[in-house]
Amino acid sequence: MGFTSWWHWAIVAVVLLILFGSKKLPDAARGLGQSLRIFKSEVKEMQKDDKPTDTTANPDATQRELPPADTTQPGTPSNSDVKKSA
Repeated sequence: MGFTSWWHWAIVAVVLLILFGSKKLPDAARGLGQSLRIFKSEVKEMQKDDKPTDTTANPDATQRELPPADTTQPGTPSNSDVKKSA
């Protein structure tokens, strides 16, 4: 029994027609539609600007080279240690 019954909406529609007239309501709806279309296109443009488009221009962003891994066993001297002691 809240604000969702059909006759409540009918009263609201009649009040809007009386206040704004039949000429201004379509113009207001058209303006609102154009505003929403502009807003939607701007949001798409902002999302498009946030995404990187070309990954070949900056290879560091996609792939980084790691330094060579230390493959010596613990407790055994590495090649650089052997050269220093000789």
